[in-house]
Amino acid sequence: MRRRLIVLWFLSFGGVALLSGIGTFGAQDRTEAKEQVEFGIRVAQRGLWQEAMFRWERATELDPGYAAAWNNLGIAHEHQGDFDEARDAYEKALDLEPDNILIQQNYDLFREISDRVQNDR
Repeated sequence: MRRRLIVLWFLSFGGVALLSGIGTFGAQDRTEAKEQVEFGIRVAQRGLWQEAMFRWERATELDPGYAAAWNNLGIAHEHQGDFDEARDAYEKALDLEPDNILIQQNYDLFREISDRVQNDR
């Protein structure tokens, strides 16, 4: 979990996650989406995953092209054990930024975990 929080932080503050200009979303929506992601990171660091998930879902509504929000949402769903939703969120993030190494790493780790869980059933 510690690694996950570091990736969350890096995606939002390290400059990797860029707000996309896809669609008819204005600067106000993109700014609010970024604020939602940042707030979600802060509450996730405190273990408040439901609130973090709510914030990242809101960010994806405000700016559906914001790959970091989809990635973070995938992490939250994974943490909650919602593997189908996690897979959907990670795949959306990768569709938006297929060359983003951090999203690829998160998705690869997720697939390893979900495959083990599926095999144990």
